[in-house]
Amino acid sequence: MSMPRRISVLGATGSVGAATLDLIERAPEGVYDVVALTARTNVLELARLAIKHRARFVAIADEACEPALREALAGHDIEIASGEGGVIEAAQRPADWIMAAIVGAAGLRPTLAALRQGRALAFANKECLVCAGALFMQEAAAHRTRLLPVDSEHNAIFQVFNSEDRGAIDAITLTASGGPFRTWDKIRMQSAGRADALAHPTWDMGAKISIDSATMMNKGLEVIEACWLFDLPEDQVRVVVHPQSIVHGMVHYADGSVLAQMGSPDMRTPIAHTLAWPERMAAPVERLDLTQAGRLDFEPPDLERFPALRLAREAVQAGGIAPTVLNAANEVAVAAFLDEQIGFLDITACVSEALDRAAGDEDMPSQLGAFDDVFAIDRRARVLARGLIGAPAGQNG
Repeated sequence: MSMPRRISVLGATGSVGAATLDLIERAPEGVYDVVALTARTNVLELARLAIKHRARFVAIADEACEPALREALAGHDIEIASGEGGVIEAAQRPADWIMAAIVGAAGLRPTLAALRQGRALAFANKECLVCAGALFMQEAAAHRTRLLPVDSEHNAIFQVFNSEDRGAIDAITLTASGGPFRTWDKIRMQSAGRADALAHPTWDMGAKISIDSATMMNKGLEVIEACWLFDLPEDQVRVVVHPQSIVHGMVHYADGSVLAQMGSPDMRTPIAHTLAWPERMAAPVERLDLTQAGRLDFEPPDLERFPALRLAREAVQAGGIAPTVLNAANEVAVAAFLDEQIGFLDITACVSEALDRAAGDEDMPSQLGAFDDVFAIDRRARVLARGLIGAPAGQNG
């Protein structure tokens, strides 16, 4: 790869963005050149990172935060912008490698802007493929963009997937930790609170993804993502629960071989793989010692206790607007749970009801012919989900 490699990080203050910049900080001087950084509201951390990494451009998504950001960066030669337009501008700044780590559907427009540069796009924003899979992949092909998956499971599959002999592949398997409620019964899960759901046993993640892991919706979204990314039908994307989170993904070949990628549960490993791709770089992660791990357990997911995975599979089977509605309703329901407006089991119930209502809703667009349709479906699905929760329709999900 050419040096220095120009990089931008969309979502620099989140867990994935922070891990990315940690790796960049540890790299030898002159290897990486930070072009642009963005954040949603975390002004002080964004300013600190921009100064530390000598970024040339920063954008804060919340326009109300711009004055504080300007004050924090006073005296530094750094361009500043705000709002969605500012974040999109950051994504458009010429770079060789861009990390798309903005959580949720809010990351779709900036990620698209980054993709259209036609360079390397490392993406932790699975919602792009969930909400607009066919359109997103068509756009990537049109711009010859190299898509580098950052989710640990998809990155694992990417490392052992023989794309040159696809006929030899029977299936892939994504592993799931089972989350904090793997051994809880439904009665106990009904009373689970915010702190319980955020207490992930193996991974250190942001709040939204942690809740999705607790409901197993995260794995459902990953199934949809994998279908598009690896061009596989839903029935060739398997899921197993693996509480140790050591095996991250497997590819099953026609001759009976199963290739697995393993490592300690640390997001810096898949990020490092994409950051240095097509080469390898050192990462300061705990080295895997199977003698210390002792055992590796695998079990099928319980779709009765975790119906979110079933809903996601049904959505990808249905196609059309269903995955977009699923994602939007889930974002609204997770936000409501984090705000203690609904109970834990109500999250999936809300998503299920929103999908049912969307099917007969006269104001819901009926097809996904363009990205404008994606945004319209997302908006309408959020209105339906908020109506189920009882929140005002104008509230952000």
